[in-house]
Formats: sequence, C-alpha cells, structure tokens
Amino acid sequence: MDCGSGGGGLGASGSGGDHDSSDLSRRKKPYHRHTAHQIQRLESMFKECPHPDEKQRLQLSRELGLAPRQIKFWFQNRRTQMKAQHERADNSALRAENDKIRCENIAKREALKNVICPSCGGPPANEDSYFDDQKMRMENAQLKEELDRVSSIAAKYIGRPISQLPPVQPVHISSLDFRMASFDGYGVGAGPSLDLDLLPGSSSSMPNLPFQPVVISDIDKSLMSDIAANAMEELLRLLQTNEPLWIKSTNDGKDALNLESYERIFPKPNNTHFKSPNIRVEASRDSGVVIMNGLALVDMFMDSNKWLELFPTIVSIAKTIEVISPGMLGTHSGSLQLMYEELQVLSPLVPTREFYTLRYCQQIEQGLWAIVNVSYDLPQFASQCRSHRLPSGCLIQDMPNGYSKVTWLEHVEIEDKTPIHRLYRDLVHSGSAFGAERWLTTLQRMCERFACLMVSSTSTRDLGGVIPSPDGKRSMMKLAQRMVNNFCTSVGTSNSNRSTTLSGSNEIGVRVTVHKSSDPGQPNGIVLSAATTFWLPVSPQNVFNFFKDERTRPQWDVLSNGNAVQEVAHIANGSHPGNCISVLRAFNTSHNNMLILQESCIDSSGSLVVYCPVDLPAINVAMSGEDPSYIPLLPSGFTITPDGHLEQGDGASTSSSTGHGRSSGGSLITVAFQILVSSLPSAKLNLDSVTIVNNLIGTTVQQIKAALNCPSS
Repeated sequence: MDCGSGGGGLGASGSGGDHDSSDLSRRKKPYHRHTAHQIQRLESMFKECPHPDEKQRLQLSRELGLAPRQIKFWFQNRRTQMKAQHERADNSALRAENDKIRCENIAKREALKNVICPSCGGPPANEDSYFDDQKMRMENAQLKEELDRVSSIAAKYIGRPISQLPPVQPVHISSLDFRMASFDGYGVGAGPSLDLDLLPGSSSSMPNLPFQPVVISDIDKSLMSDIAANAMEELLRLLQTNEPLWIKSTNDGKDALNLESYERIFPKPNNTHFKSPNIRVEASRDSGVVIMNGLALVDMFMDSNKWLELFPTIVSIAKTIEVISPGMLGTHSGSLQLMYEELQVLSPLVPTREFYTLRYCQQIEQGLWAIVNVSYDLPQFASQCRSHRLPSGCLIQDMPNGYSKVTWLEHVEIEDKTPIHRLYRDLVHSGSAFGAERWLTTLQRMCERFACLMVSSTSTRDLGGVIPSPDGKRSMMKLAQRMVNNFCTSVGTSNSNRSTTLSGSNEIGVRVTVHKSSDPGQPNGIVLSAATTFWLPVSPQNVFNFFKDERTRPQWDVLSNGNAVQEVAHIANGSHPGNCISVLRAFNTSHNNMLILQESCIDSSGSLVVYCPVDLPAINVAMSGEDPSYIPLLPSGFTITPDGHLEQGDGASTSSSTGHGRSSGGSLITVAFQILVSSLPSAKLNLDSVTIVNNLIGTTVQQIKAALNCPSS
C-alpha cells in the first residue's frame, strides 16, 4: 500500500499500490495532499468510527470530493499510525518499568549479600526463589499455547496474523471452565419396572447445557469483534446482491447461491470448516413484509429469551453466554453477543443442530438494521458441533404503518454423522427444513399473533360470552402459547430434554421418553412422552383441515371414545383462518368439568394442531384475566410438514415471500402424546405403560390413515 507523503502518511492518499506496475511507474504517480478541511472531516469521522463500512466511505467521498479508494486507504493508514503510536507508548512504558525493576533487583541482590542468618550466623542460601526458572517456563508455555490457538482462529476467519490485532494481556486457557452434561440411557429389558430415582429429575431451572459461564479474554473479544465485522460485510453483500452470487432455481423459483461465485468473491483459507467427505452446504434467501416495526424486531432478536419465544417451533434452546459489547442504548447498534442455540425440526427423526454463534447488530441508517450470525469455535466443543454457520442473518427495513420488510439469509455447513432419515431426506437436503423461508414465514405468523395479543378489543367468537374481557383473551393466548412451547419441547430431540429414552425410533417405531416433572406449569409426577412420524400421500393443507375440524375429531381422537365435540370459544390469532385458539367441549362424557384447549397454526413451511385437557376451574381462571402461569398443562398434538417433493398444489401460506404457491405432494405427520402415568414423583414406572402408549399411538396412526383413505402399511 502506498502512503502519502507528509502528515505521517495521513494528509495525502496514494494509488493504493498496484502490485503489477513497475517501480518506475509507481514512483512517477503523483501524490495529492488533502486540504485542511478534508483532513479535519476525516479525523472527525475517525474518532466516531475507525472502521467505516462501504456506505460510509461512499458518503465521505461524495462530501469531500475524494475517490472511495482514497478514503479507504486514508483510514487504513490512520489506523496503522494509531497502532504504531500506541505500541511506541506501550513500549516506552514497559521499558521504563523494566529498568525500574532491574534497578530494584540489583539493589536487593547487593543487600542480600550482606544478610546474616539469625539462626546460624552464616551467609544466606544461594537459591533465589524470586527467579524460579521452572515457574517461568510453565507460564511461557501456557501463554504460547493461548497465542497459537487464537492465531490459528484469526488466520482462518480474518486472513491476517495475530500480530495485527491490538496488543492486550492474554489470560491462561486454564481459567476457562467448560463442562459437558451427559445423561445415561436406560434400557427397558432389565425388569418389569424402572427406578426413576436413577433418572435425571426435572426442575423449573434451565437444565445442564453444553456450556458454562466463561471468562473471555480481551484478546478473544478483539478477535470476536473482527470476525463479526467481517461477517457483517459479507452478509450485506449477500443480501443486497443478486447475480452472479444468486441465481433463480429452475425447479421452484427460489434464490440459489452460486457457490463458484461465492468462493471467488469471499475466498476462505479453508473451503469448509469440517474435514470430512460428508459435508453439505445449505444456502437460502427470502424476503417478506412483517407486521412489526424494525426496532421491536431488533429488540426481540437481540434478547435470547424473546428469540426463543418468537421461534418455539425452530429454536429449542437459546442462551446468551457473554455480552461482548452492549451497543448503543435504544437501538442495539454495535451490540455483540456470544450465544448458544439449538435448532430443531419437530420430529424425533431429525437431530437438532447446535451452534456457538456471534450475533452482531448494526444500524445501517435511520430505520435500517442488519443482524448477522456467524459461528465461533470454542475449542472445548469443536469436535461435538457438527453444524457451522457461515455469515447469516437478516436486513430489517422500517416501512409505513409499523410494518417492516425483512430479508433473511441462512448459510450453513453441515456434517452428517449419520444419514438423514429417508422420510426427511428431500426436505433437509433441499434446505427447506432449516432454510430462510421457514424462518421468515414463522416470523410473519408469530408477529401476527403478537399483534392480535396486543389488540385491546375482543375478537373472540364464543357462545354466551365465556371470554368476557380483553384481559381474559390475552390470558388465554398466553396459556395457549405456553402449551405450544411445551409441546415443541416434548417432540424435539434437544439436549435440554431432561428425559431418558426408553425406546428409540426406527423405520416404523415410536420414540418413548420418561421424566419426573415438578415444574409449576406441569402436573407433578412421572410423565411419559411418545412420538412417531409417518408419511401420507395427502397434501398438508388437507391433513391440517382434517385435524382442525371438530366434526372429524372423533375419527382420530382415541381418547374421545367417538364422542362429538363443540367449539365454545374461538380466538383468532392471525390473518389465516387456521391460526386460532379454540376451547372445545365434549358431549356425552362423564367428565363434564373438563374442556379441551387447542391451538392451531399454519404457514407455508408447515402446521401444528396442539391440544390439552384443562379442567373447568382452571379455564375460568384464564378467561377472567388472571395469571395462567401455574395452570398445569400436558399437551399432545400433531405437526404437519410438506415432504419436500415439489408439486403444484393448494398449500396454505401466510403471504410467503416467494409467493410461488407451491405445496408438497405428500405430508410428513408427527404424532406426539404426553401422559401422566403417576402423580407420585417417587413412583417406579411400570413398563406396561410403555406398551400402552405404543399401542395408543399405533391405533391413532391407523385411524388417521383409515379416515383419509390411505393404505395402512
């Protein structure tokens, strides 16, 4: 890079160093000294933002009449000069401190020569513990190990050596404390009962996860900031560029990433994060309008608890490990967090994906935010995470009337340790299972739900006014949301499930788990959960209509004994008529004090029908507007997902951003039941209960196939 002459190389800008030009032509290139006004403006900008992005550099170039290349190299030269000044100051201070310590040591050594031992009157021992060579060698080895580790990460992510990072004091790697929780499985063939005292108990606190609070060194924080800044630049280019990076798929019209162009524009030291032949790259992009303003979305995205609440069907765990930078108050701009999350498909056949992620938010301009997620390797778990997130995230643009336009990008590398189950192979390999369209349609649906929650007027359709007030409506919606969250947790394969697998899924099998429940929002005792997934040659929309219609419920609800049900209350929570909460009452049963709370939701990525029996006094508590947090729920239900075979069909969509009107030729249906087998936490599980719940699910599946005229095999 050529530096300008004068002003320490910062009052002028050169050509930027054409490496293929001759030395003679480089010497002849003129240097242009900046004016005092230009330097003053550049210095002012440097104090605010030493690393301006491309948009800020273009704005400066127009304002000062300089080429963007000149602006870029001025800032590079200025940062180099600042670094050199800091290093000189640090070196001077260290040299002075070193001289002072040397003089003190010399004085002490001279004084020690004249010391007489008070016990024997002889001279002191020659061994000087202050200069313990062995101790210094051990400390040097630890520091070198830390330096080598961070250097390798820096070279991989940002393509420059660690010597170019700001000088900071490293901490020993031994100060980091990571522990992996592990639970043993228990077979069912050992005897007629299972001692649940051996099982991991359930509590209201967060279960042990594969991370613990950590102490992150300053050198790691500096490295994280650089990785996040580079990831943000890549994300913005991927979101705002079409060809040649993105091409339209001829199969479904979706945006497909041109990997050859991507690798040329964003060269990496290593093409893939994993060293395995079983590596797949999934990349998808989608955009759409969301009924929530940009700042509210940013606030939810940067809060791990709200993030989990926003995407319960996709995110099974979200935890902020460390806030690296809090960002600006009110806008979150500059906020950087290290997070752990698990992503799921609601089926026992699809393993979760784990990520240790840096999440970085930047406000690009008024009303425009970008949030990037990029994996950060923690060496303690590098061998366990089989998912690596390349720069992914979203661009959020404020629109009139409180809406936002969201453009979403998902870009990951996946190592398949075991083959994807045949039922989900097409869905997962196409990128639809964890892709941008699923995230965006879920976001659209959930934002509609939150909007309905905030509406003060009652939008209920009930018989006899059983939900009398807006507070009652909100309380019922919160109760139903907790029911859906509980259901999603019970179905998924997350590491957070404090349960023991009694029988695993196979090609036609049922996964059965058991755990002790003591949460305030669940009944106390021994809970048995069972789930299975099967395929039907019926469109997802028709399957959803079948489960949602109370007139067809006796055809699949084994526990209803064929009795009809009636909807006594209805709360709409979205623009699609299938997105609603219902209170159902069964006829001709001995349980007249028992109602059924049900929530159904649908978008182009799939649908849910979740239900739970709730006694009449508890329903009255929620309908009156009181806190429903302690009403015990043990939900069951169904998930319906397109099978990944693209055909034209009648699939429902909440204004999917792509708008191609696609649907699947068939449906993947997951059935999940939760049963309280004993209200005594100290009870032992009778293994006959496992047989009963297997038979219950098997009978339900057969009745569903018969009702939809599908073959039983």
